[in-house]
Amino acid sequence: MNLILMGLPGAGKGTQAEKINETYHIPHISTGDMFRLAIKEGTELGKKAKEFMDQGELVPDDVTIGIVKERLSKDDCKNGFLLDGFPRTIAQAEALQSLLDELGTSIDYCLRVDVPEENLVERLTGRRICPTCGTTYHVNYNPPQQEGICDHDGSKLIQREDDQAETVKNRLEVNMKQAKPLLDFYDEKGYLVTINGDQEIDQVFKDIQSAIEK
Repeated sequence: MNLILMGLPGAGKGTQAEKINETYHIPHISTGDMFRLAIKEGTELGKKAKEFMDQGELVPDDVTIGIVKERLSKDDCKNGFLLDGFPRTIAQAEALQSLLDELGTSIDYCLRVDVPEENLVERLTGRRICPTCGTTYHVNYNPPQQEGICDHDGSKLIQREDDQAETVKNRLEVNMKQAKPLLDFYDEKGYLVTINGDQEIDQVFKDIQSAIEK
């Protein structure tokens, strides 16, 4: 099962990605994870990506696509994968489709976790992150056992700068503009499935299961 996961910041993609990974045993692959792995393994493309990243520049599409190809060719992707944060542009989506054709496979579903904008603002400003292990919490919906402390490693939770109220609305607007062409692209191809993300976490996952198992 080959999946793409999309959703605006705060829609709960990370939580649902964990559940998909645990249930279907397919790797959750984010753009950052792919870059880090390629750099760690010292591949030629990893070295190129590092040069751009070290200079604070965006990694060009041709390098990114090459790294995606390296990652999707690994053994753990033979039974499927969950892509998160890629593709981000129509050019990347078209390149991904060509790459999957080469690999003899295709996307099964593009899952869009949809939450109204006003609810996302509340979610994002209440979100807290563990700086050590990356676990995400929410002061209202998913609080840690001890206020302000990570359940897993005891680190003090932080609020990301881009989760502060003054930046959230602008961030959502930018992401909506960026996402719309991709959503249209996958909708036209019949891959897009929209999931109501404005529900309890377990119900969102049940809806995802219903969509991909029918």
